[in-house]
Amino acid sequence: MIMHMKKAQLNGVTVLDMKGSIHAGPDCRQIEQETETLIRDNHLRVIFDLTNVTHIDSSAIGSIVRCLTRLKTHKGMLRIAGATGMIEHSFKLTQLHKIFEMYPTAAAAAENLPPSEPHGAKNH
Repeated sequence: MIMHMKKAQLNGVTVLDMKGSIHAGPDCRQIEQETETLIRDNHLRVIFDLTNVTHIDSSAIGSIVRCLTRLKTHKGMLRIAGATGMIEHSFKLTQLHKIFEMYPTAAAAAENLPPSEPHGAKNH
C-alpha cells in the first residue's frame, strides 16, 4: 500500500497521521518536505502518528531522523506515536527508541508537551 498522510492539530500540536508503507523515494521526500513546511510555518511541535503504518524501510527511518534533527535545529520537537509490531521493532533494532519520545497514541504524545521556544530564541 502506498503511503498516505493527513495533517491535523491536537492540543496545539501538529500530528502527521501516516498510513500504509513508507519506503525510499517519494514517501521519504513527502515526509521531509512536509516537515520543512511545518518549520517554515512555525509549527515546531510535531507528532508522527505511525499507528496505521504497515511497513517502514531503513530510508524511511533515516528520513524520520532527519526530520527530528531539522526540528531540533529550530528549537522544535518530534514525538512518535502508535509504533507497534515491525515498526516498533525497527526503532528498537536501530536503538532509535532511545532518541525519540515514543507513545502508544497521538493523544498520549500530545500531553505535557512543553511550549515551543520562539524561532531564534537563545537559552540564557
